[in-house]
Amino acid sequence: MSEQNQPGAGPEIQYQPDPSRPEESWSKPEKPKKRWQTAGFPIVTYALLALTVIFYILQQILKQYYGFDLLFGLLGKVNTLILAGEFWRLFTPALLHSSLIHLMFNMYALSILGRQVEPFYGKWRFLLLYLIGAFGGNVLSFVLSSFNSLGASTAIFGLLAAEAVFIWQNRQIFGKQSQGILMNLAFVLVLNLFIGISPGSNTDNWGHLGGLLAGFFFAFMAGPLLEFRRQDAGVRLTDTRTKQQVALAAVMVFVAFAVIAAIPFLTR
Repeated sequence: MSEQNQPGAGPEIQYQPDPSRPEESWSKPEKPKKRWQTAGFPIVTYALLALTVIFYILQQILKQYYGFDLLFGLLGKVNTLILAGEFWRLFTPALLHSSLIHLMFNMYALSILGRQVEPFYGKWRFLLLYLIGAFGGNVLSFVLSSFNSLGASTAIFGLLAAEAVFIWQNRQIFGKQSQGILMNLAFVLVLNLFIGISPGSNTDNWGHLGGLLAGFFFAFMAGPLLEFRRQDAGVRLTDTRTKQQVALAAVMVFVAFAVIAAIPFLTR
């Protein structure tokens, strides 16, 4: 997604009214509804990168000091502790990683997807998307997998789904390049799923699937919908999604996955 396609950052197309058509005469524009604004600099992406790296360094320091992974003991996805009421573990595993390679792969993916998605989503909606992906992934893992897990890939799969939905919903804006982008995203998804089911893999596939589904549903209901709109003396690419729609979508997805998370409590 190139910078020139970003709403609010693209070139304006000048428009002159036709004097023979009175309906095109200049008039004072109506005050627009408040809508989500795009952010040119992906500050949330870099903040998440920095925060996750800091947590990994802290993990290693505490592990050397105590002889075990203290932060995982406090924040990792451990089903028995979630059942005991430690519900923050449905979010916090996204801050932890099991090895430097694990961290590097996830942070590389976050840097790529975050810089592509956040400028269109804006910082707060992007942060919501990231949290929803992490929550959805850990919920599905909690319900369907008895193994302990950690890592930001739950949230990253949410970003992957969100980018695919964004390109699909705005394919008329992106034109022919949308097909190539969607094929690349599909290849990345299939490759990761193949790696996850390979013999000897300890990948949390349920976590990946949960993050993917949560990101998909949120993006479908709350992702940017772009269209060209006349503005002052020109035309500008605008996100037509309102804050109310985004808030409602976030609540709906959180509640849906919270209901799923309640299943183990009801079947004990």
